[in-house]
Amino acid sequence: MQPSQLASTSTSVVLGYGPMDDIHSEFDALVRAALASSDDEFHARLLPLIAHLQSHFGAEDDWMRATEFPPRDCHIDEHAAVLRSADEVEPLVAAGQVGVGRSFVEELARWFPGHADYLDSALAAWMCKRQYGGKPVVLQRRRGPSA
Repeated sequence: MQPSQLASTSTSVVLGYGPMDDIHSEFDALVRAALASSDDEFHARLLPLIAHLQSHFGAEDDWMRATEFPPRDCHIDEHAAVLRSADEVEPLVAAGQVGVGRSFVEELARWFPGHADYLDSALAAWMCKRQYGGKPVVLQRRRGPSA
């Protein structure tokens, strides 16, 4: 992705469950940092993104298991597939194949909003229902055409 496209690559999805929203915001920042980095600094930006993926998915997997979230298996499996890809990509980037890493991060940026809208939103609703007794409420400010 070109730097001019970065403004449109926000992957952060607010779902109304604070701990998850915080994790998603961090994910967004790390994806954007990796996409904006030079080839020389790309590997150094990829490593914290991979570490984040491990903790991000680990937290969600733990929530699903601890609360016996009914559709947890497919969600956990999707996390595991992304982590397998990250494990395959990192050594290639370390060996100088930065393009492979950029493709991986670009795909994460495309994949994540759908994952969050479909799988994470159900988990956020489940967590809010258990913790607060109702569905999450997300208020968003509409931006005008100049934003």
